[in-house]
Amino acid sequence: MHIKEETKERHTLAVIVDNEPGILARIAGLFTARGYNIESLTVSEITEDNRISRITIVTSASAAVMEQIIAQLERLVPVHKVTDLTAFGPHVERELALVKVAGTGDHRIEALRLAEVYRARVVDATISSFVFEVTGGSDKIDKFLELMRELGLVEVARTGIVAISRGKEAA
Repeated sequence: MHIKEETKERHTLAVIVDNEPGILARIAGLFTARGYNIESLTVSEITEDNRISRITIVTSASAAVMEQIIAQLERLVPVHKVTDLTAFGPHVERELALVKVAGTGDHRIEALRLAEVYRARVVDATISSFVFEVTGGSDKIDKFLELMRELGLVEVARTGIVAISRGKEAA
């Protein structure tokens, strides 16, 4: 007897919650307790009075498991709404990275040239290093980092993915 394993797909979830202590830990715990990895997690207040936050979570799971995760998230008391942006339809995803590169001579010149190609901005510079700010899809940032490794990559700080549905409707 052969058991067919369901294919895992990458999902981006938008979770609207009350901005209260412990909610992020409860949501992360829900994933951890079931053995699911959170690939990216961002949180920000979204209302003027700071009472509501939006949590963007990227994870990989089968369709059946994703349904279970969403149902469990919706049962948490401070959760107002959970939207699987991947299932909802077209959406925009972006990430920001600060990338420190150290080098001299040709490596320095090449780092600046590649930064221009990737539309990365220099946000700090010394005689021996640069800090670049690069935004875009995760694939773009991954490729930029890969190139910078050869030129003296020292340190990386990434925000994680933020996402929003396309069109005039709120997800």
